[in-house]
Amino acid sequence: MCRKIFIGATGQHCGKTTISLSLMHLARQKYARVGFMKPLGPKWVEFNGAIVDKDAAMFASVFGVEEDVTLMSPLTLTPGVTRRYLDNEIAVSVPRDLIRSACATLEEKYDFLIIEGAGHGGVGSVVGMNNARIAAELNAPVLLVTGGGIGNVIDSVELNLALYQREGADVRIIMANKLVPEKRANTLGYLVKAFAKSDLMVTSAFDYLPILADPTLLHVSELLGRPLNGDPAERSRLCHTIQLGAASSQIVIDHLKESTLLIVTSSRDELLVTASSLHHIPEFKSRLAGLIIAGHVPVSNITQRILDDSNIPYIRIEETSSEIFYQLREHVSKIGPEDLEKINLINSIAERYIDFGAIDAMI
Repeated sequence: MCRKIFIGATGQHCGKTTISLSLMHLARQKYARVGFMKPLGPKWVEFNGAIVDKDAAMFASVFGVEEDVTLMSPLTLTPGVTRRYLDNEIAVSVPRDLIRSACATLEEKYDFLIIEGAGHGGVGSVVGMNNARIAAELNAPVLLVTGGGIGNVIDSVELNLALYQREGADVRIIMANKLVPEKRANTLGYLVKAFAKSDLMVTSAFDYLPILADPTLLHVSELLGRPLNGDPAERSRLCHTIQLGAASSQIVIDHLKESTLLIVTSSRDELLVTASSLHHIPEFKSRLAGLIIAGHVPVSNITQRILDDSNIPYIRIEETSSEIFYQLREHVSKIGPEDLEKINLINSIAERYIDFGAIDAMI
């Protein structure tokens, strides 16, 4: 009989995918066959000729189960789906039937199935299948991921629990994630006190790790909708810092931090040439991940030749440096199949942070 767990969250960006990856890694140490499912896919991509959720595509690629990807992502909210559902062009039973059928097939194939929700408990209500209802329909015990903190976590858990309880879903575990390291023990202690009168298991996951929120060069390229030029082998490199190259070339270079993505105006020939020249020096290559060259002014011919010859990763865009800077500062990076550095890091520390045995015993 397949064991199941539904990974829900109190809101966006709590770390559901990170927790799902961790559980996938840990479960594979105990169970021979471990599967993954994202029943409702609000963010879709084309993968091997099929339209599927981005997380399902990532898990299929990373864990080598591409043949199951359409089962892993039975319902995607492609453009027009919600309107067609509300206009009664899609039968009320269709979303539920697609999800239940796919899950039943996966249960026959796997010993342990990780089912990842989308956003907070109410996401999916527009098609009659929010996270809480999906968990109830699939009879899957729920692990609810929260952010760090105390008061905001308690408030958001109570808000989401009301919906899960209304739908008849079985929430068993509260997992606080992205904890402040020096406050970890204190935070967890108070959360345990807050839910002491319930049957909920309160546990913790990762401390806040900036590296997991840092985008790769490829993520930045996709976000900006522009190609990544230069060395293609660098596309998975993480950008720990985003810096605006507004000062003199010497000051900009002297103040580079580890793995900086440098935004440079296209008319700054001296800075572009300096950055390109330093790309071959190991000390500076570790500090300079790549360039975003912004602005309407064309890059001069000789500077462009130096830039291309250096093979430094760069993205050319016409928006101003300040516009790009603030756009990237607001961006929250998600994990993709090419993010091997992040995935390996998650796997390497999951055993230290997450007690899989206790979680498995609760479901």
